[in-house]
Amino acid sequence: MARVALVTGGSRGIGAEISKALKTAGYKVAANYAGNDEAAKAFSDETGIPAYKWSVADYDACAEGVARVEADLGPVDVLVNNAGITRDAPFHKMTREQWNAVIDTNLTGIFNMTHPIWPGMRERKFGRVVNISSINGQKGQFGQANYAASKAGDLGLTKTLAQEGARAGITVNAVCPGYIATDMVMAVPEKVREAIIGQIPVGRLGEPAEIARCVVFLASDDAGFITGATLSANGGQYLA
Repeated sequence: MARVALVTGGSRGIGAEISKALKTAGYKVAANYAGNDEAAKAFSDETGIPAYKWSVADYDACAEGVARVEADLGPVDVLVNNAGITRDAPFHKMTREQWNAVIDTNLTGIFNMTHPIWPGMRERKFGRVVNISSINGQKGQFGQANYAASKAGDLGLTKTLAQEGARAGITVNAVCPGYIATDMVMAVPEKVREAIIGQIPVGRLGEPAEIARCVVFLASDDAGFITGATLSANGGQYLA
């Protein structure tokens, strides 16, 4: 029987590529999304992957959403915590609202999603949790105190859950993408994009599909001895 994978932020960008790659690898996939109904419908129409709407920043909504997915597809075996937002500003100009919005989605959102799924994984003695962090959670980034803190927190949570889940057959790992050719990155001015690429030793942006392949590997049986790890996919821009 095919395993069930749930991808948050799974209908656009990197998340969409992760969802599609997991389906290609034989998983039954559910994609969560927060607000863009039109994009989610287009994604589902194109891929056949069902999309479920809720905010990962809301614990009760996460518990209800997980219950809906499991009623439709079966118990979640693989959770990919990909959903994330930015609210950039220099620290001296950052508002509490900007801080809280990013922390609530990018860090607390991983708690909100993993917590309802964790008991079932423990009971079944199998689980794969993959948290999508960021190069900026490893090295920091000007104007992203909230984002960098949330993504660094994701790494600490990953390492702790890896220790707690190991005896129950649950692996928990993180992927830290560098600069990837998503719509957001491609929308920045060309000169800025060229400056970014100039800092990447391989001389190009990453592709969303390259991050997706990292996730598919970490979700597989072949990765059963890998837990608590951080997989940096950044073209050599930052060596952790």
